[in-house]
Amino acid sequence: MQVKNRINSLTGSESTTSLDEEIVSGLLKMLDDTNELTKIYRRARDRYEVEQPTEMSIRLIGQRQRGKQYDLPMADEIAGLVVGDVSGTTKGRDIVVQFQSNNLQRISELHPSYMALQYPIVFPYSEDGYHINIQNAQTGENAIRRECVSMMEFYAYQIQTRLSEGTTLIRCGRLLHQYIVDAYMAIEQERLGWYRRNQKTLRADVYYNICDAMSKGDTDASKVGRRIILPSSYTGSPRYMTQNYQDAMAICRAFGNPDLFITMTANPNWEEILEHLERAGNLSANDRPDLICRVFKMKLEAMLADIWDGTFFGEAKADVDEIISAEIPDERHDPEGFKLVEQFMMHGPCGKENPNLACTENEICTKGFPKPYTPETKFVENGFVTYRRRQDDRNTISKGRTKLDNRHVVPHNLPLLKKYKAHINVEWCCKTEAIKYLFKYVNKGVDKATAVVEKTGAAEKETEEVDEIKTYLECHYLSACEAMWRILGFNIHYSRPAVQRLTLHLEDQQPLAYKDNQTLDSILSRAGIERTMFTEWMKMNLIDEEARTLTYLQFPSRFVWNSTKKTWTKRKQGNTIGRIVNIHPTVGQLYYLRMLLNVVRGPTCYKDILTFEGVTYDSFQETCAARGLLDGDKEWVEALEEVSQWAFARQLRSLFVTLLIFCQITTPSKLWEKCWRSLADDIEHIQRKELRFSRLNLNDEQLKSYTLLEIEKLMRQHD
Repeated sequence: MQVKNRINSLTGSESTTSLDEEIVSGLLKMLDDTNELTKIYRRARDRYEVEQPTEMSIRLIGQRQRGKQYDLPMADEIAGLVVGDVSGTTKGRDIVVQFQSNNLQRISELHPSYMALQYPIVFPYSEDGYHINIQNAQTGENAIRRECVSMMEFYAYQIQTRLSEGTTLIRCGRLLHQYIVDAYMAIEQERLGWYRRNQKTLRADVYYNICDAMSKGDTDASKVGRRIILPSSYTGSPRYMTQNYQDAMAICRAFGNPDLFITMTANPNWEEILEHLERAGNLSANDRPDLICRVFKMKLEAMLADIWDGTFFGEAKADVDEIISAEIPDERHDPEGFKLVEQFMMHGPCGKENPNLACTENEICTKGFPKPYTPETKFVENGFVTYRRRQDDRNTISKGRTKLDNRHVVPHNLPLLKKYKAHINVEWCCKTEAIKYLFKYVNKGVDKATAVVEKTGAAEKETEEVDEIKTYLECHYLSACEAMWRILGFNIHYSRPAVQRLTLHLEDQQPLAYKDNQTLDSILSRAGIERTMFTEWMKMNLIDEEARTLTYLQFPSRFVWNSTKKTWTKRKQGNTIGRIVNIHPTVGQLYYLRMLLNVVRGPTCYKDILTFEGVTYDSFQETCAARGLLDGDKEWVEALEEVSQWAFARQLRSLFVTLLIFCQITTPSKLWEKCWRSLADDIEHIQRKELRFSRLNLNDEQLKSYTLLEIEKLMRQHD
């Protein structure tokens, strides 16, 4: 009966009597006859019955005050919860097998029997799973670079639907969810292990500003040495999110602010999904996270193509109401639109009427529903829009006993809704403040959970080391759909046009990675060791007349960087936006070099950058002063103004305090007067949440006072 219940729970069956006793007995006999690994499970059962180990349970706790990352999951789903960095202190996220000799043997996720040990029902013949020596098939004219298949390629191939072959895996219901999560966690562990083993290279990249500096610690040698780096090359990491966000803001600076912000949610009842489920023999879309991900990717790409072609929005229009609606269509004149809005675009009931809904806190909807009636669309000062929601008591939608009207409609585009038949929220955004906070919503980071193990051991000893890998993994909540999306290699970020991140370094201080056992001669004789993106830019200025007319920031619009050959070539097509990587003001000469690169055109060497009006100065700071870039506190005003284009107010306040403490500011009060409004950008929002008063409005003096209180807290942290 225990086996029966276990199988039912894994396959999602509600009834404990759905499997006949004969079927269970037959299954066990088949496993005994065909699966050599079954004996190991019988030993585990015997030991369990003899020792009666302590029962443990994990309980998730809501931590809304810590941000959206820590919201409790609302869906009934199989998910993985990563507690700590398993690659840092152990040999892997292993299965431990105990033989009769009482010795333990670890079975790594790279072992061919790893998945067969985890899922004997799915692999009844103990088939081999992934191992590192699976050869790539050399088919066609295109040669494959890698000799062996990667772990991600193996699982992406294995989970594909092949109706002409066995369909055991894709018909496992909730067990398939668990398998997908387990597979991606093994992939992620392998990748993070590589990053942990290659910290010397990653620290060099950060110290020499190949990557954007996220904090002062990134460019402080003493801090970098005690830091475990998770770089931006790791998809989904905080540095990855930050760099892509800054790339997006670079596009905004080049082309102006975007007009629309669109979010799309998959519809499990899409025709393509239902048709495939019928052919594959699945009961519901929830059985197939792989199918949902693939169809959603197809729909998303089709919608993007429609938007690029101008199918829905076309040229920019002054009237927002023509492209965005926040009202229920008239059922008599547009029955299709009415049905779709009813199905996908109504919010609620929530608040007092449904306090258990995810959006409800203290019987109030955190999304602001129901919205107020508004006779016409209005633009408010902070850049957000109040959409037209006219009062119409006859045009309502019933949800249970509650009638929802226009105040509960999520803004949408009706033609887009009719074509794609899914929840597609369309918002108008036209100011930098709105864009920054929309990106904050998108780049909130990976989902996390606060968990309590009811019976705990000794607390982990604290360390001063900053471990970004451990922080990233801290209670990382991984659902099956997210895991499947990543296994299939689908992008989580895409931008058009492309943004070229421009690196820089001081003379003869280009980054250099080497192994401990290499000799100095072998390192220095390496081909192309002296070439970097920055040095090759200056060489191109020496031979190309057009190049000498451009600043470093403008250069990618006319030239293309080949990272393999380490050369710049003339651009033949397309357009790319340049963005010089962020340098923290406390770094010193490198910060002033970056400042000069915004104005100097076509230098052929470092000496040219140091020269102004025939005089060559000893430092980049002196050159900046000669050019008038440092008059008074101009450099610090420009630093705050530049960073304010992409940073949030909390980050700006931290930078402001850093400038006060570590930089030579002539008149701090004048710097405050010029920049305080950017520092106070989120103060009203913070006070509205703390005071639980959504309509709170603060005047300038009140904003200044609350902002100074926040700055004082930061100052006290620095004594």
